[in-house]
Order: sequence, then C-alpha cells, then structure tokens
Amino acid sequence: MKYSKIFQYAYLVFGALFLYDVITKYMNTGVIAYASLLLGCTAVFMYFFRKKFNRRFDNKDNSK
Repeated sequence: MKYSKIFQYAYLVFGALFLYDVITKYMNTGVIAYASLLLGCTAVFMYFFRKKFNRRFDNKDNSK
C-alpha cells in the first residue's frame, strides 16, 4: 500500500476525531468549537480531494 493511500485514510480518522471533539464539547458546555469544526470539515474535504487526485494520478500512469 502506498503512503499516499495511508495518509488519505488518516485524513478521515482526524476528521472523525475533530468532529467528535465538536460534538462532545457542544454536549458538555453548549459551546460550538469552531476551530475543531473547521479542521474536521477540512480533513473530510481533503480525504475526498486526495482520493480523486490519486485516482486521476493512477489513471495517468496506466495510460502510458
């Protein structure tokens, strides 16, 4: 497995952790942790972006 695919799934893990942090802070204190929310959404976005980029890169390698 390539390192890029490992990091691709690491983005999902970190996204889940940040979103979990947002939910737990909101449930305990009633305050929305905007920094964690932003980082969590960015990590999920990066997962899908890297997945699409890796697929495009693999297709380019197969065409040669």
